[in-house]
Amino acid sequence: METISFDDFLKVELRVGRIVSASVFKEARKPAYVLQVDFGEEFGVRKSSAQITALYQPEELVGKLVVAVINFPHKQIGPLMSECLVTGFHNEQGEVALCVPDQPVPLGTRLL
Repeated sequence: METISFDDFLKVELRVGRIVSASVFKEARKPAYVLQVDFGEEFGVRKSSAQITALYQPEELVGKLVVAVINFPHKQIGPLMSECLVTGFHNEQGEVALCVPDQPVPLGTRLL
């Protein structure tokens, strides 16, 4: 494993957002959802593609807090321009479980 400096870590903007909509990403090669995530007044609502269909249904995602990287370059994924990277962990079956705060925190709060 490569080590990084704390300054390198600080370059990554990991922020809390609330999923405001989730829909099936029909054009995706692998099953995915299109998420609209609200990061609060300062950062606004951003789109993301998330391959989390094995563990989540779209309707249960709305209102959920998530942790996402908001300062990666935008990435074209089929017809979608992804504006953030929602984070998660692979379980033993290889399915993605979202990285979420276990307590309410203000939208846009930075992970430190």
